[in-house]
Amino acid sequence: MADRPTHIVFLDRETISAQTVLRPLSFAHELTVYGRTAKDNIAGRIAQADIVISNKVPLSRTTLEHAPKLKMIAVAATGTDIVDLPACQERGIVVSNIQGYAVNTVPEHTFALIFALRRSIVAYRESVKAGRWHDSQQFCYFDYPIKDLAGSTLGIIGDGVLGQAVAAIGRALNMRVLFAGRKGAGKAGALYTPFEQVLSQSDIISLHCPLNAQTRGMISDAEFAQMTRKPLLINTARGGLVNEEALARALRSGQIGGAGFDVTTPEPPDNQHPLVQLLELPNFILTPHVAWASDEAVQGLADQLMDNIEAFHNGSPRNVVKAK
Repeated sequence: MADRPTHIVFLDRETISAQTVLRPLSFAHELTVYGRTAKDNIAGRIAQADIVISNKVPLSRTTLEHAPKLKMIAVAATGTDIVDLPACQERGIVVSNIQGYAVNTVPEHTFALIFALRRSIVAYRESVKAGRWHDSQQFCYFDYPIKDLAGSTLGIIGDGVLGQAVAAIGRALNMRVLFAGRKGAGKAGALYTPFEQVLSQSDIISLHCPLNAQTRGMISDAEFAQMTRKPLLINTARGGLVNEEALARALRSGQIGGAGFDVTTPEPPDNQHPLVQLLELPNFILTPHVAWASDEAVQGLADQLMDNIEAFHNGSPRNVVKAK
């Protein structure tokens, strides 16, 4: 790359807000930016690239075979499930991700969902729009449940920086916080509560773990059956963590008290998706994968993305993700 400008291809710039500034790189380069990239166009667009930037465009083993010059994949997100990491390792391709940028935005969104559901904010707003307050002929009415967070139990699955930040907010609200041990493990250790006990003891369960072979579908019918306190289920992590058909059954049957999801499988969902079909319910909220997307967080992501590319070009790659 020393004899020519480094060819950088950004496959999905539209996944980062238009107002976010991509800081110029300090070295000679050619940057080709695509707003979106369809699956059939990936191979052709990365064929001459030295560095590829992708947020959600998948880079499979087969696709990577069409990119003989590729030396780095800069993932514009924390999750790297879009990249075939073993194939990259075999080909000597460095994969870097974004770390720690969402430590405020995701926990805040998590608690926005918790507050809205725990106090039936959306249900009451819709009822006021429908004229219920006027029709009630009194100063208030009690159509939907309202519960305090203080004194309730918050179960957290995933003890990384986001899970810990959610726990800190929970403790500040006088909640009892439980961190779940690994599903199926015997002893959980002093800092953790067995997975099954978290399901049965929690009033709110919040997911903050990565999506991988061990966590895919970790909550389904059997797990919902163990949620004896009818908790809220909050998912601002990845859609594949929860069996969405099972979630629909649990919500409609009253096994759980409500759910707030920021993620689905796939994304975006079509109108027949099981979670879209739940939007009629007063105790379900679906947001379009924006928990990470505060202005401050997205700019921090963009800055870190450029830092990762600069570090790689200077021979000191950072935030490197390797196959396990």
